[in-house]
Amino acid sequence: MAIKSSEWIWMNGEWKKWEDATVHVSAHALHYGSSVFEGIRTYQTPGGPAAFRLQEHVARLFASARLQRMDTGSFSIDEMVNVCLEVADRNHEGACYLRPFFFRDAGGLGVDGSACPTSAVIFSIEWGRYLGPEAIEEGVDAAVSSWRRFTASSMSPLGKIGGQYVNNQFACMEAHANGFVEAIMLDDRGNVCEGGGENLFLVLGDVIQTPGLASSILGGITRDSVMTIAKDFGYEIREAPISRDMLYLADEIFMTGTAAEITPVRSVDRLSIGEGRRGPVTKRLQEEFFGLLAGRIDDRYEWLTPVRQKETTKCA
Repeated sequence: MAIKSSEWIWMNGEWKKWEDATVHVSAHALHYGSSVFEGIRTYQTPGGPAAFRLQEHVARLFASARLQRMDTGSFSIDEMVNVCLEVADRNHEGACYLRPFFFRDAGGLGVDGSACPTSAVIFSIEWGRYLGPEAIEEGVDAAVSSWRRFTASSMSPLGKIGGQYVNNQFACMEAHANGFVEAIMLDDRGNVCEGGGENLFLVLGDVIQTPGLASSILGGITRDSVMTIAKDFGYEIREAPISRDMLYLADEIFMTGTAAEITPVRSVDRLSIGEGRRGPVTKRLQEEFFGLLAGRIDDRYEWLTPVRQKETTKCA
C-alpha cells in the first residue's frame, strides 16, 4: 500500500518536514533490523480525534526497547505519549495511524550495535482498512504458511522488533503470491500461533479460544481489548494451544491488531469457516469495539486519549 505523506515528523526532539526526515545509510538499523516500533490508531469521535490505548502502546514500545537492550534514557514514556498527540494534531489528522519507533543510528557496523546512539521518530499517516476496504464486513481468505513463527529460544516474541518481522514478511509474501489475503503461522510444535501481523481467535460454540503468550505470540493490545469486551459479554475465553485442524472446524475465526482492528476470516486453505462469512460473535464484538472507538458507546474502559491542541501541548 502506498503511503500518503503527512507534513510533520518528530525526530529526536526536532520537527522536520516529511521529506527532510532522513537517516544515514550506515545506520545500524538499516543493516541489522535493530529497531523497535509501535502502531497506534486515532479515531474520530464527537469530541474530536482520540488515540486508542496510547499509554499502553508507548509502554510496550519501551518494553520492546528493553528486550533489544536499547538505550532509551534520553526519552520518557510521558514525552513520547505527548509527542504522539502533537504529531496527530500538527498534521491535522482526525483518524490516522501513528508510528513511534526507536532505532540504532549510525555509529558502527558490527553486529553488536549496543554502542550506537538511539534515535527516536514519530510520524503519522492516513491508513484505512489494513486487509482491504471490505474485510471488516466480508472477511478475508487466509492460508497456513509453510514458514513457522520463531520462538522465545531464538528471538523475543513479546517484542515488536524490526528485524524479527522478516519472519512475518516471508509468511505474508507467500500468502499473497498464492492468492490469499493473509497468512496464519504455526509455532515450532505445529500449533496455531498468529497471523502475518495479527493475533488470532477461534469461536467454537460458546467458547472463544486464542493461543496464549507461551505460544510465541505478540501480546496484542487490541487482543487484550477484545478479550475484555468478550468477558463483559459473558463469553468464556480460553487461552490454550490450538491445533491446526481446529482452524477448519471452527464456527468463526477473526484476527485482531492495531492495523487489522477486528477482521473476520472467511476461509482457511480454501475451506470455508462456518458459513463462509462474518459470524454473529465476531459481528457483536466488532459493533461494541467500533462503537467505543467512535464515541457512540461510553468509553467505560478509558481507552481513548483526546488529541490535544498544540497550544496546550509543549513538546521539545
